[in-house]
Amino acid sequence: MSDKILELILSRRHDTNIRFTDLQALLKRLGFEYRVKGDHFIYYSNDFPEIINIQPDGNKAKAYQVRQIRNIVYKYHLGGVDDAQI
Repeated sequence: MSDKILELILSRRHDTNIRFTDLQALLKRLGFEYRVKGDHFIYYSNDFPEIINIQPDGNKAKAYQVRQIRNIVYKYHLGGVDDAQI
């Protein structure tokens, strides 16, 4: 796993310190598309039934939304995450 943001999210220690733009870039690299409604960025993929709705908190991502994304990464083994890392 060479993705620094993914490593930070999976470490569970930096949920309140993830930049919103970094989280958006990660979701794009994981194959999600998005649409915008107000300040809500709604990410979706034809490969997964989950819809991810995130909003910025200043220039940071909200901690509970980082946790939701971490759970989706684990659930679908995204970004090279395997069972040994869970």
